[in-house]
Amino acid sequence: MDILSGIGLRGTAQNKQADSRQVRDNAGGYVFEVTPEVRLRRFLTLGTEGGTYYANANELTEDNAAVVLYFARERCADLVAEIVAISTAGRAPKQNPALLALAAATALGDEQGRRLALDALPAVARTGTHLFLFARYVEQFRGWGRGLRRAVAGWYTTKSVDDLAYQVVKYRQREGWTHRDLLRLAHPVTGEDDRKRLFDWICGRETGLDGLRLIEGFQRASTAAPEAIPELVRAYGLSWEMLPDAALSTPAVWEALLDNGLPQTALLRQLPRLTRLGLLAPLGKRTAAIAARIGDPVRLRKSRVHPIQVLVALRTYASGHAARGSGEWTPSAPILDALDAAFYAAFETVEPTGLRHLLALDVSGSMTQRVSGLPISAREATAALALITASTESAHTMLGFTGGGGDRWKPDHRALSPLPISPRMRLDDAIRAVSNLPFGATDCALPMLWALHHRVEVDVFSVYTDNETWAGSVHPHQALRRYRERVNPHAKLVVVGMTATNFTIADPGDAGMLDVAGFDSAVPTLLADFARGA
Repeated sequence: MDILSGIGLRGTAQNKQADSRQVRDNAGGYVFEVTPEVRLRRFLTLGTEGGTYYANANELTEDNAAVVLYFARERCADLVAEIVAISTAGRAPKQNPALLALAAATALGDEQGRRLALDALPAVARTGTHLFLFARYVEQFRGWGRGLRRAVAGWYTTKSVDDLAYQVVKYRQREGWTHRDLLRLAHPVTGEDDRKRLFDWICGRETGLDGLRLIEGFQRASTAAPEAIPELVRAYGLSWEMLPDAALSTPAVWEALLDNGLPQTALLRQLPRLTRLGLLAPLGKRTAAIAARIGDPVRLRKSRVHPIQVLVALRTYASGHAARGSGEWTPSAPILDALDAAFYAAFETVEPTGLRHLLALDVSGSMTQRVSGLPISAREATAALALITASTESAHTMLGFTGGGGDRWKPDHRALSPLPISPRMRLDDAIRAVSNLPFGATDCALPMLWALHHRVEVDVFSVYTDNETWAGSVHPHQALRRYRERVNPHAKLVVVGMTATNFTIADPGDAGMLDVAGFDSAVPTLLADFARGA
């Protein structure tokens, strides 16, 4: 072997720095850092709960906190705009990161930034649970000054009385807070008689309930006999959270709730219970109608149901048993089919680009880590997300990769495999196929090297990864450069980051490379627009 053959600028082992801009990742390889904007977006969509394979949740949270605090102090208006855009569009599966970032903005921003953050509170904290969570977070940054009190008071005075009453009795207490606590801090002022009497009721003062029909129904249900509950549900439009626990084991109560139109998120969460109660039998009288509700794109978008929430509901329901407790059920086939359809419907409609796509799924060891505190691993989520593009683009190939032979790569089924997954498969079957693959080290250059070796014409490489690459003898951006030189000079790379780290395999100086956050429901649209050059 010629000892000098390892020296050069066109192929560098991933455990060595190929560019002065690169930094060391947690796995020991060298990668690029994402921009602050990308890092913020990853935090707001992916969160840090559960950590990563290489970093625990506390370490990952502290790392991301520095970015959030930087934006809060130096670019508060930009931070608030990003929070509102992601939150109001339902692009993140959880609101916690957005609410934390908003709380920081109210404390650390300049005068204009703090005002923007406080004005955005009703748009981001849309439910009572969100408001309680914000109240807990905000005390981590500041005290209850006049501006904060006014913003919280506005949350109680800008909603209609009926909408406010619904929030008050549906979400009565969370995170160590009650509505009574917040009213006593905020002191909202109102000239509306109904709203004033609602405030009095919240604070435990004697008041008439004329005009407060939902409150009247809630109080009646709290003392009613179980057999009287269904009629009260229908008459007053009560939700399941407003009912005594004993009533929730009665099929007639849930039939009444379904007749009222169970909200979409509640419907997804209650599918196991409805099945156990015999309301979702394959040939049951309600099953077809409920299945239609589950997959209704209008209901999904109106309720801001995130695709990953549907995926988690599908995984839980298909398993036939609860992760906690002893509840078991036999999944109903029409409901499984409806959940499968709902996953695709939860994304915005994407027009096909007509380009050739290679969808490369990192199935290495680090991708087995659960992400965002959800009961799904990063590698399982990649299969689901890749299927969205696969269902849109007819010209695509899907591969799974781990670690391989690097610069002189030859076909090796242990390192990279065409995946037997197609849009015609059920989503849970596709995830199962990925879950059963062997895994090893990470070499994110493999997709480009595979396409180069086989002379496969690719317009867009989409690599779904945690960016913890280290095992190859050539860096991913170098592999793409070789591919452009020898096969397609216009080939692009999209890196779909599945964790909220600051790493990327994409060269930030290359306009033909794009970083997106994996759990962002806008990913298919962003990917298509980038592919077209929009």
